[in-house]
This record gives sequence, structure tokens and C-alpha cells, in this order.
Amino acid sequence: MSLFLERIVEDGYEMYNITTLGYVSIFALILLCILSAGYYTGSSRKGISGKQMILSIACLGIAFLATNITIYQMPMGGEVTPCSMFFITYIGYLYGPRVGISAAAAYGLLQLITDPYIVNVPQMLCDYILAFGVLGISGFLSNRKLGLQLGYLAGILGRCFFSVLSGVLFFAEYAPEGMHPLIYSLRYNGTYIGAEALMTLVIISIPPVTKLLNKLKTSNGGDSADGSSIPAGR
Repeated sequence: MSLFLERIVEDGYEMYNITTLGYVSIFALILLCILSAGYYTGSSRKGISGKQMILSIACLGIAFLATNITIYQMPMGGEVTPCSMFFITYIGYLYGPRVGISAAAAYGLLQLITDPYIVNVPQMLCDYILAFGVLGISGFLSNRKLGLQLGYLAGILGRCFFSVLSGVLFFAEYAPEGMHPLIYSLRYNGTYIGAEALMTLVIISIPPVTKLLNKLKTSNGGDSADGSSIPAGR
């Protein structure tokens, strides 16, 4: 672990910083995830799809920029942003779960190198790899009616699950006296995740917005949940 993470102690709390080798390894994993996101192009054809990769990278870039625009900041981490998580779930909606999860994992790794807060390895995996990677499960609903909204909601619920789990397992000490850590974590994480989810669902359900997003899916060869191409809005 010492090769990738460096143990430090601040104000009596043990934490970890990412080492130089750790950063290099994470960048390599991000590249691998992005290449994986461009690999699957349908159920019967495989290969790197430049168009698919470019659009996935564009969505990742927009999500990252939106992450840095804070509408509301929670006191101990977590913020409401202008639909940043949607752009990750949208990749799954466009190309299915394999591409969506690969891109979402890349996004989680990107969050790790730009804003790391590591108390131990399981917490790092839970808060970054799993909590963001699960946004890609939106792809499992990409061929359903209202798949745009349902996929986003599925990804957000997955994100909330792992964030709440992290709060219970690793940050229970911050719960007010007499309050169960699960209740505290649900309230804390549900506040900012729920607020952004509600705002985003309203926006992507506006008919012209929905029509535009579905049109992009059709014009960019969107895949169904099983990897086959389907028309948008099905």
C-alpha cells in the first residue's frame, strides 16, 4: 500500500495521500476505462468506436466541469451541482451498461485524483470507485420506456446507497449523540443527492430536452441494455 498511498496524521486523525506512483496508476486505470468504454459497439461487432469514445469523453468532461460549479456545499463534503451526475448516467443510456459502467468508473477515478479524501482503502473504494461507478447501471434501462429518467434514477439510488454505506461504516463518529449512524448518513447524503436528483429529473423531463437527448441517442448509434442498437424513445 505504501507504494500507492502515504499515511499521514493530521490533528490526531489518520489519513492517506496518494503517492506519485499512485497517481500514475490511477491515470493508467482511467485510460483503460475510457478505452473499454469505446470498445463495445454492438452485440455482433467489436472494436474501438471513435465516435462513441469521443461522445463518452465529452460527457465525462461536461460532468467534471459541472462538478466544479457548486450550487450548495455540505459542511463535511458533498454538494449540489448543475446535473453533473446525469452526464455520466447518460453515457449508459446511450450505449448500455458495459460502456456506462466503464465510463462511470473512469469518472470515479477522476474524482479520486482531483479531490481525494482517504481514511482507508475500503472507504476509498466505496466513496469513489463504487459510488460513482454505479452510475453506469443506467444502461440496464436504456431500452425501457422512460429509460432516460429511470436510468438516471437507478444510478442516483446506487450512488446514494454507497454514500450512505460509507457514512455508516467509516464516518459514524460524526452522527449527533443519540442518532443512529444510518439515520444520520441517510439524512446527510440524501439531502444533497436528493436535491440534485430532483432538479435533474425535472430538467430532463421537459419535453424539448427529452426529445433532444433521445435524438442524440438515435444519431449516435445508441445501444439497448443487451448491446443491440435500438431507436430512441422505445
